[in-house]
Amino acid sequence: MASPAVQVAPRAVSSKTESYVDNKRKDDIRMSNITSARSVADAVRTSLGPKGMDKMISTASGEVIITNDGATILNKMEVLQPAAKMLVELSKSQDVVAGDGTTTVVVIAGALLKQCQTLLHSGIHPTLVSDSLHKASLKAVEILAAMAVPVELSDRDSLVKSASTSLNSKVVSQYSSLLAPIAVDSVLSVVDPHKPDLVDLRDVKIVKKLGGTVDDTELVKGLVFDKKVSHSAGGPTRVENAKIAVIQFQISPPKTDIEQSIVVSDYTQMDRILKEERNYILSMIKKIKATGCNVLLIQKSILRDAVTDLSLHYLAKAKILVVKDVERDDIEFITKTLNCLPISNIEHFRAEKLGYADLVEEVSIGDGKVVKITGIKDVGRTTTVLVRGSNQLVLDEAERSLHDALCVVRCLVNKKFLIAGGGAPEIELSRQLGAWAKVLQGMESYCIRSFAEALEVIPYTLAENAGLNPIAIVTELRNRHAQGEINAGINVRKGQITNILEENVVQPLLVSTSAITLATECVRMILKIDDIVTVR
Repeated sequence: MASPAVQVAPRAVSSKTESYVDNKRKDDIRMSNITSARSVADAVRTSLGPKGMDKMISTASGEVIITNDGATILNKMEVLQPAAKMLVELSKSQDVVAGDGTTTVVVIAGALLKQCQTLLHSGIHPTLVSDSLHKASLKAVEILAAMAVPVELSDRDSLVKSASTSLNSKVVSQYSSLLAPIAVDSVLSVVDPHKPDLVDLRDVKIVKKLGGTVDDTELVKGLVFDKKVSHSAGGPTRVENAKIAVIQFQISPPKTDIEQSIVVSDYTQMDRILKEERNYILSMIKKIKATGCNVLLIQKSILRDAVTDLSLHYLAKAKILVVKDVERDDIEFITKTLNCLPISNIEHFRAEKLGYADLVEEVSIGDGKVVKITGIKDVGRTTTVLVRGSNQLVLDEAERSLHDALCVVRCLVNKKFLIAGGGAPEIELSRQLGAWAKVLQGMESYCIRSFAEALEVIPYTLAENAGLNPIAIVTELRNRHAQGEINAGINVRKGQITNILEENVVQPLLVSTSAITLATECVRMILKIDDIVTVR
């Protein structure tokens, strides 16, 4: 009797152990993915909000970057774990969609992953968790849209408020009163009336120049080149009523197509060669001068020198101002601004291809010089911002912060709605999703309730970074929202809870909605992965 029982037992055990081992691996991989992704989120969590800390990044090449921008920090991080890489991509995509809120999106994703971990430990299937997450994110976007306040592009104050909110969490926050209006004006000046929803930020050129302080940053209606006028032959450095040509050919004697050397035996031949060169250059310059052109912007050339000393000498005699080595990438921007055409051959050099401006001059700035072109006739829809800073780190950070502020204004042009900042929308979402979870049944309600809790991480972190008591602040915030104060948020400066709209802490609706949709999408992706296969 005993013997058959003994035979049956091992089979039952073996089938059990097989299935058990199988699930263990899947759980382990899921947990390791979630843990590594959360550690990335925790790395940038301290830099959230106006009182957030800055990170100093030292790259392998010895370059040092000081920044507060989530996307920049994660971009420079060497992340090896594949799931953690997804969070880096997540902040990049937020940077593309909205431009601001790159730290927020990663912090939200980290909090959602933490809640998912708890749910998975309770034995809820990942697919269920993922589906509830999707429903919750759709509902969250609806709630946010209901809270939003419409804004008109003519209402410049609101735009400046939202740009300065974005700048307040940056290293250059003390200059937000200067940089925010610059950002707003530059975006509004490049908006095309025929396509009012589209803003191409490539039309706003940021030129960095060392020296001075961030206070000296200015918006230039026209063009600025971070180059000197070529002085080699005593040419003019200031031209009024300029006629400007952008040329892509070389004003230098022609070379043979293939490498070859020409041996000259006697001096008369040599003189002839030099004379020919001179005549060749002179005839070019005569053609240029004939159109009335008096400013030349010469594109950098790879094949041979764009200008020689001889040609510069003749150009100076002809009283033509020369800016050489203009980068290839800038040509499009320059021609758009000057409303002229690039000229690729001397034969095509005609007056109708020139751009016109009131003044082209060389200005001394800091330790270097720049060329400014102002008073352009029929100026294209572009604008240039000249950023100044006392050292390279401040300069780079000012550029990044300005880019974020420009993106915020661009979001408002795309989607003309504002919502409160300071953790107010997150707490409101948390409250409304929690109430909605009570109406639902089964596992869904359980999952959605924990996602509602996860959103509290934003106000919690804001309070924590400002050195306040996070638990007391978040509890008080919940209380105020339950009493119907939708716009109550954390006022970091006063260290208490106030109506954040009155404090002018506002952000575009697009920043918050895209942060939530992108974060949930990323978390769902991580949840669905149950195995990592490495292919050698």
